[in-house]
Amino acid sequence: MTDKIYNVLFLCTGNSARSILGEVLMNHDGQGRFRAYSAGSQPKGEVHPEALRLLSGLGFETEGLSSKSWDAFTGPDAPQFDFIFTVCDNAAGETCPVWIGHPMTAHWGIEDPAAIEGQGQAEAFRQALRFLRKRIELFLSLPLDSIDRMATERALKEIGQTEGATGGAA
Repeated sequence: MTDKIYNVLFLCTGNSARSILGEVLMNHDGQGRFRAYSAGSQPKGEVHPEALRLLSGLGFETEGLSSKSWDAFTGPDAPQFDFIFTVCDNAAGETCPVWIGHPMTAHWGIEDPAAIEGQGQAEAFRQALRFLRKRIELFLSLPLDSIDRMATERALKEIGQTEGATGGAA
């Protein structure tokens, strides 16, 4: 097994809900093997309050989370990503920046819990978290240091089609 730490970027248009959940889950469940970040093409400027409530209520660290543009990760000092996952259909269809190092990409679309208003919103966030956690668990079970790029890319796309998948490009 390798000691490599993989850099992962979760992208969504607003970077206030799903991509934030992905960042937190990957950093927690990746147990030091992965360093996750999140960004958006048109960031909202703040993390959705329900995302923060859910994460902190489950004991996850939320300090330092922010809604930011993907431009924050295009400069010379930005981390070089190994994997980039779009978690909303809009971001999957947008023209992304050219990422240094040609990271593997996949679309892991999930319905936007922030689009739900009122009483159902908390449950929508819990469901989005469950779907993301399942995908991250499947991803973390891949033997990344022993399978080739093509097999990894195929597995990433299959993971994106698990329960809760929305449409969109990969």
